Amino acid sequence: MPRFAANLSLMYGEHPFLDRFAVARADGFDAVEFLFPYEHAPQLLADLLKSHGLQQVLFNASPGDWSAGERGLACLPGRESAFQNTIVQALDYAQALVCPRVHVMAGLASADQDSHRTYVRNLAWAAQRAADVGVGLLIEPINPRDMPGYFLSRQAHAHELVMEVGAPNLKVQMDLYHCQIVEGDLATKLRQYLPTGRVGHMQIAGVPERHEPDVGELNYPYLLALIDSLGYSGHIGCEYRPRAGTSAGLGWIKPFRG
Repeated sequence: MPRFAANLSLMYGEHPFLDRFAVARADGFDAVEFLFPYEHAPQLLADLLKSHGLQQVLFNASPGDWSAGERGLACLPGRESAFQNTIVQALDYAQALVCPRVHVMAGLASADQDSHRTYVRNLAWAAQRAADVGVGLLIEPINPRDMPGYFLSRQAHAHELVMEVGAPNLKVQMDLYHCQIVEGDLATKLRQYLPTGRVGHMQIAGVPERHEPDVGELNYPYLLALIDSLGYSGHIGCEYRPRAGTSAGLGWIKPFRG
């Protein structure tokens, strides 16, 4: 049976962010994820998680200056010092929130050798720092429609990078929404990559509008059953934008809650 985590950055937008923890718990979620926690003190977030009986399963390291268009620093030559600062900050939050994994965004860059070498060096450095405190790191292929120019967009590329870095705590975040837009053939991709042990987290959303999983071109009952059959036991993040009220749109999840 899938274990779902509510993404509090995209879901429950009808509520102030700090109120979303309680509403997600009331809707039956016992795990949450979000994008960036850095507007709030880690202890405040930790208290919310504890008081509502929630597990934090994922958040992102800072992507740099989001308002200026930055979407990660990991593959940007010359930004190594700033990248390292984001990792130190993220690991402090991960420890406070008892969160086992952090997504590290690559950045906007062409797929040249300088960017590749920088990315590999930075990931190796970050993975070692994360391992020292028992945290896993993730890299995620993101589709170029939603994020034009993003360095990493294909599953094979992500797995090649993970193998090149060779750190046991560095894995791939497999978002089926992004994967469908870029590559399709999801069932084959799942059969190819889940048995490798290199997939550390999964996310879902409807395609193409990124609404609830029961809307659009994907057959999620089939895909979720396949994921179960392949032995994946981690959480699946619900990283979608509800069409209307979040709670009202949760009918899709009821068949998966025994």
